[in-house]
Amino acid sequence: MRYSLFEFKLTGDYMAVLINDTCINCGACIDECPVEAIVDEDDNPTGEETYYVYGDKCVECVGHHDEPACATACPTEGCITWDAIGDSPEHREDITEEQRSSHEPVVE
Repeated sequence: MRYSLFEFKLTGDYMAVLINDTCINCGACIDECPVEAIVDEDDNPTGEETYYVYGDKCVECVGHHDEPACATACPTEGCITWDAIGDSPEHREDITEEQRSSHEPVVE
């Protein structure tokens, strides 16, 4: 599976959660994000045809939901995965570095 933002990762930019290339562009995640950290493919700064999570805005729904609402709303299994924390203003302390580095799905 190829992940969006490959070229961004080479420069060290990370997101708290990552939307990969299995995204079907349905919009469910955008509607659920409490901090408006997700944009559609038209506004994706990588130019890829998937939705994009701004790492400097995403709070992994800390203080809003029990788990990231984007992942629970997403109809595509394994589409939203954990990523390195990067510039995320908030993050879940219970997610291990291994889960993040292996891009484990947020919801199984």
